[in-house]
Amino acid sequence: MSARFELRGARVLVVGLARSGSAAAEALVASGAEVLGYDRDEGLDAGRLRDLGVEVHLGAEEETLLQGTDLLVKSPGVPAETPLVARARDREIPVWSEIELGARLLPNPILGVTGTNGKTTTSELLGAIFRAAGRPVEVAGNVGRPLTALVGSVRPESWIVCELSSFQLEDVETLRPRIAVLLNLEPDHLDRHGTFDSYSEIKLRVFERQTEDDTAVVPRGYGQVPGAARRVEFRLDDPLPAEPIIPGAHNRENAAAATAAARAAGIDDAAIADALRAFPGVPHRIELVRELRGVRYVNDSKATNVAAALRALASFPDSRLHVIAGGRGKAEPYAPLAEAFGPGDRAYLIGEAAGAIAAALDDADVPYVRSRDLPSALAEAAAAAVAGDVVLLSPACASFDQFESFEDRGDTFRRLVQELA
Repeated sequence: MSARFELRGARVLVVGLARSGSAAAEALVASGAEVLGYDRDEGLDAGRLRDLGVEVHLGAEEETLLQGTDLLVKSPGVPAETPLVARARDREIPVWSEIELGARLLPNPILGVTGTNGKTTTSELLGAIFRAAGRPVEVAGNVGRPLTALVGSVRPESWIVCELSSFQLEDVETLRPRIAVLLNLEPDHLDRHGTFDSYSEIKLRVFERQTEDDTAVVPRGYGQVPGAARRVEFRLDDPLPAEPIIPGAHNRENAAAATAAARAAGIDDAAIADALRAFPGVPHRIELVRELRGVRYVNDSKATNVAAALRALASFPDSRLHVIAGGRGKAEPYAPLAEAFGPGDRAYLIGEAAGAIAAALDDADVPYVRSRDLPSALAEAAAAAVAGDVVLLSPACASFDQFESFEDRGDTFRRLVQELA
């Protein structure tokens, strides 16, 4: 579809009306489109959208919603095989992601950050670097605030640091970040994308429309990426303007990527150093909640895959670990997780993937407890821990079997830890 697609007067169906879908619907209304919204959640509060004139449909999917539709905008949580989306493609109705819509509506330069792990930390760190340099910036995307929520509310000269998940990159056509960062690529979301090759191809779309005037920031030694951008590489041991205060080798690597991207945006090393010395990290990622009787309780709920959990386990090399793991799996093997446990470490398993993780732990002779739920797991871990140990929530799984989100899971862990006597 042409980048000059006219939204005013177009009939647009938004599928998925949670945070991103609602923001997209509001931006479409402001652009003069006739907007229909669909969500399968019959209990969704869509009062605001209805007040704006959106025709909202909840519950069962109806193919009649596609009649007369010029465009379908898909929320990131909506799989490509969802019947409405699949039938729209059959009818040759264009399908855009919420990110694609935002990229078309916003004139701002975009700094896109993708990869399997470290996206939120790196995006927020870049926001801090821009602010330290006195440069106007907004941080949006998968980090929490939808890109389309910025439409009409951000100065055109502001940079937008946009965290980009594979779900958000599935249906982009014109997205062209002036700077695009790939942090790493490891198996994730295979339950949705099927294969690692498919997942990787979607991630690399962030580079596809870059020109020679743009910059692609990639790990040192990474293979060829699409697009024509100038290539800049980073590595864990790169000299930095200052050492980051957030712990872990993975966070130093994130800082190296952020430094390379910030330099590409013309930010000087003094501002980068100021931000590296002050940036405290992000919630739910190796977040110290409390120390009680010498035991540290750490919230790493954002570790929704094995690779992320491995980074957390490696952050405490001198402590015995009590790791709360499990949730909804993503069709990835747990043997690497089991192999990361050290002598004396123990796991406390919850959720749908508990059995699969237990099998991998059995093979590696790692002791574990099959806990009923997060409160039980925390109680059992706290009872076993002694001064110097770390009780670590690092699930290596998604949260949706027992919680609304990884944030909900992390908030619950925080509350339970604070209630420990």
